[in-house]
Amino acid sequence: MLANGIKLSYKNTTTYVELTGLKEVPDMGMEPEKVENTTLSDTVKKYEFGIGDYGDLEFTFKYENKTATSPYRVLRGFADAKKVTEFKEEFPDGTTFEWSAIPNVKIGGGGVNSPVDFVLSMALQSDIKVTDPTGA
Repeated sequence: MLANGIKLSYKNTTTYVELTGLKEVPDMGMEPEKVENTTLSDTVKKYEFGIGDYGDLEFTFKYENKTATSPYRVLRGFADAKKVTEFKEEFPDGTTFEWSAIPNVKIGGGGVNSPVDFVLSMALQSDIKVTDPTGA
């Protein structure tokens, strides 16, 4: 499956609103910390998995700030208010990822013949719930 068609949305009270101009999405998945738990009677080191870390969730968007509903302006408003916001990423096959986070936005630099982008980063406030697609 290609990444083309992946959507990112935020929850506006009861419905999700798609954020347009999405160009890049991060890896999705938790990396649990490996914790050594070897006893004095063990002959080799033994490990368990501890709490997980989803890492840096950073989404890249095409910069556009023409209207009050432009993704940059909406997300910057959430970031300025340090507002915990609900997000949903949806793959073309119907797989969804849902989480809560405090967003931050940063405009990228530019040069001759290069587009200006902005990066949305997340300070996670919840687990990421994965829902498999339904159907045949």
